[in-house]
Amino acid sequence: MSSTASTALSPLFPNVKLIPRLNTERGGADHGWLKTFHTFSFAGYWDPRYMSFGNLRVINEDRVEPTEGFGTHGHREMEIFSYVVSGELEHKDSMGNLEILKRGDIQLTSAGTGIRHSEYNRNNKSVVHFLQIWAEPHTRGLKPKYFTRHFTDEEKTDKLVTVVAPIGSEGVKEEREGSGPAPVQSNVTLKSTILSPGKSVEHIFPAPASGETQRKGYIH
Repeated sequence: MSSTASTALSPLFPNVKLIPRLNTERGGADHGWLKTFHTFSFAGYWDPRYMSFGNLRVINEDRVEPTEGFGTHGHREMEIFSYVVSGELEHKDSMGNLEILKRGDIQLTSAGTGIRHSEYNRNNKSVVHFLQIWAEPHTRGLKPKYFTRHFTDEEKTDKLVTVVAPIGSEGVKEEREGSGPAPVQSNVTLKSTILSPGKSVEHIFPAPASGETQRKGYIH
């Protein structure tokens, strides 16, 4: 089914639409040291149909070769999180944070007024595979902050686990490290699951946020 097709998800909910998009339709590039796929317009990939989705601005699926990485660069006024699928990712930033992230780890930087950071695969044998996700903040001019969370495969197997959620949501703590979802300054909630064959999970959409007429969901 092409990405332009739209169908009702269920006859019981005719206003709920499902719009599929094949993973092969994403943008991307192979730089040798980096193989990347872009869900939304980014770097050399531009498509006016795919600029963002709600507050989501970037979903990049990156694979970085051993001993390679992204050199020091800056961000501001963006919520940026890395979700490690496999391998190890070193994160170092201008706030003094230095950490090696592994499978199941989520690192979230609330860039606020501005930070500089680098991301490297210091492992000399294995590729690191991770998702880099950016969300637009609901408030500008905030002080930069750094958070990490870890969720095991067991926690996510055949369960839909909230791993990132807006500050003020149930179970969200504004601690650098801790349990529960990572806190984000954006109306974005990220859930994760590892599904066994024949298994399924259920998600119930909450009521639209203040000033909105509908809820959106993006499945990656």
